[in-house]
Amino acid sequence: SLIAQTPLKNRDQSRLLVLQRETGEMAHLHFKDVIDYLNPGDTLVLNDTRVMPARLFGLKEETGAKVEML
Repeated sequence: SLIAQTPLKNRDQSRLLVLQRETGEMAHLHFKDVIDYLNPGDTLVLNDTRVMPARLFGLKEETGAKVEML
């Protein structure tokens, strides 16, 4: 399953997706690297909600292509 059922033992190894807004470039990092992307005055919001193990299936109206969301 692509949905995590339990947290990682070393929580700082959780995955972090970083999007450079100027270039559109994406980087796959680890949460321990988040400090490299925070500036003075930034706000970091922590989310402690749980993931509902569910899948949604659909079709794109324009192309009829199948899509799946986790």
